[in-house]
Amino acid sequence: MLEPAITSELIESHGLNSSEYDLLLEIIGRNPTFTELGIFSAMWNEHCSYKSSKKWLRLLPTKGENVICGPGENAGIVDIGDNQAVVFKMESHNHPSYIEPHQGAATGVGGILRDVFTMGARPIAAMNALSFGEINHPRTKELVHGVVEGIGSYGNSFGVPTVGGEIRFNKSYNGNCLVNAFAAGLVDHNMIFYSAASGVGMPVVYLGAKTGRDGVGGATMASAEFDDTLEEKRPTVQVGDPFTEKRLLEACLELMKTDAVVSIQDMGAAGLTCSAVEMGDKGNLGIKLNLDLVPTREKNMTAYEMMLSESQERMLMVLKPEKEEQSRAIFEKWDLDFAIIGETIPEDLFIIEHNGEIKAQVPLKALSRNSPEYDRSWKEPPKVKPLQVIKSFSPLEGLLSLISSPNYCCKKWVYQQYDSQVMADTVITPGTGSGIVRVHGTNKSLAFTADVTPRYVKADPLEGGKQAVAEAFRNLCAVGAKPIASTDNLNFGNPEKPEIMGQVVLAIKGIAEAAEKLEMPIVSGNVSLYNETDGEPILPTPTIGAVGLINEEEEPIFNSVIAGDLLLVVGDTFGHLGQSAIVDEMFNLQDGPPPRVDLMAEKQNGYFILHNRHLINACTDLSDGGIALAAFELAEKGNLGMEIQTSDPAKLFGEDQARYLIACNFDQAELLFVNAKKAKVTIENIGTLGGDKIKFADFCSDKDKIFSKYRNSFAEIFN
Repeated sequence: MLEPAITSELIESHGLNSSEYDLLLEIIGRNPTFTELGIFSAMWNEHCSYKSSKKWLRLLPTKGENVICGPGENAGIVDIGDNQAVVFKMESHNHPSYIEPHQGAATGVGGILRDVFTMGARPIAAMNALSFGEINHPRTKELVHGVVEGIGSYGNSFGVPTVGGEIRFNKSYNGNCLVNAFAAGLVDHNMIFYSAASGVGMPVVYLGAKTGRDGVGGATMASAEFDDTLEEKRPTVQVGDPFTEKRLLEACLELMKTDAVVSIQDMGAAGLTCSAVEMGDKGNLGIKLNLDLVPTREKNMTAYEMMLSESQERMLMVLKPEKEEQSRAIFEKWDLDFAIIGETIPEDLFIIEHNGEIKAQVPLKALSRNSPEYDRSWKEPPKVKPLQVIKSFSPLEGLLSLISSPNYCCKKWVYQQYDSQVMADTVITPGTGSGIVRVHGTNKSLAFTADVTPRYVKADPLEGGKQAVAEAFRNLCAVGAKPIASTDNLNFGNPEKPEIMGQVVLAIKGIAEAAEKLEMPIVSGNVSLYNETDGEPILPTPTIGAVGLINEEEEPIFNSVIAGDLLLVVGDTFGHLGQSAIVDEMFNLQDGPPPRVDLMAEKQNGYFILHNRHLINACTDLSDGGIALAAFELAEKGNLGMEIQTSDPAKLFGEDQARYLIACNFDQAELLFVNAKKAKVTIENIGTLGGDKIKFADFCSDKDKIFSKYRNSFAEIFN
């Protein structure tokens, strides 16, 4: 087949600028073949190379007492005692999900699960963080239905519980939704596998499903803005099969027990290209592939298509030669392809053969280690306008405005479509705080949460970055889990714009500071840039996925409230309304600075909760909606009324940080006040649970009427 001529238009369509193409020519010393152009495009795009962000990612704390493996592998690994470790990562599938919601979201789940079991871990939990446009935008309902169905169909069929996440709506996501997928798994220390190839002349083995033309150029597509050519990008979206992935999981874990695996890598973004290059680069080896041996499901595939296909449910492995027949038998038993398609070589080369011709021969390290790195210009965002005086409103009006919004009403319509109980180890299901999963066969548990407040990050990226980590820390502490590590998914607009790059830089600095002081090292992550359409960027959305540990001698804090429980606030309340949910929802204002994050107070108050778990019936962190929304949600979980002693809107709806709302009985409260005084922690009694009314001082309403609004609003919008 005649290859196309390398023109400036073709180079531009592959996402390479003129200086990058000049560097390519300097590296290989000649004009590239079409396949080589595709390979460089895939490896040097933003999605794979992090060329705009890696300078700043080095600021993140990645080491810690319990960290076994930090960034650079498929997922991070953290020790949880007893020779066990938790393996986890969060990754975006934003662009594919906007183009093709169901398959885009489904393959996002499939990809993150492979990242986990590639390391030798059996997945035990999944989460997702979703951002959509305004509910009256013509595509929002279609996107919500497609994404939720895609997540549910893949995760449920694969057999992993979805235990938590978040979902938001804002006009900035009208043209570019966000789908961030998280997965975690368990592995014994002696069964951890890495991706670095070793040994010369070792067989490189293709595992899993066959290669098709779906997803060709997907990584490059994910590194560009959307415009009016959106529909043309549909073929770049992958198609997933969760049942094949389940078989791949079982085959890989069985294979790993045979001592056959030298290294293993999932085929994700940029498919065969990225997996082979990363294995060779990490092992300081070259790779030679013969594409005639690649299992394909379509006829007459070119070398370019095979190297850039992102067909799902595939892995690449370096195998011990003497284990070939045993390994092949395992994959044939699971009805999966097993094909030796190449070998490791000592030279720093990536060689691709097809139909008796060399289609690519380039220095391997130049594709990975020596990819471009930019120090893009950036500037601090403009100061936000001071919060103007807002008209007075009753607390009940404020509460109703929040609970009727799709941002803050009950999300049962979403999470009931996910299986949260499969594997029978889920302790706390979605809708009641951080998800908790028991470590099977032990009395330990792991807690999972995903958090960010994009309007804070837009107003002040540094404080917003801190707050995302701090809120994740609080969500874990609120269920009795000690935060141990985190992953990030940094979603921003076009980094070539200094104001967007400023958001990236300052948010990373804030995340780094908070992760360091709260002892939550960032052990894995993902950067998703160019999230904009026709020049309109999303709100900066650096999502933090965090993991906490509940040891054998500890109990989770369950949200078990009963009539008569007192409501106590831990932490200082000043009534900060800048960038608050109430001002946004009631008055459509995004003014004022976000609340300041005091990391010492966060740590002090969080550990107060952990040390006093035995005195707490229920606990939630205070964030969006402040005391009013948090107290209402606790009351609704117990189907109880509540009485709050104040009607001051600032005190009720302010979003001061480092705070928790506790429910406990009178005797427990007495001890908590004593312990808080010793610990120099602020604590205040603000009300009680019980009765059939929702009361804020003299403002009162029937609880069932308000509960109905909270419980049914989301379904009424999206059914």
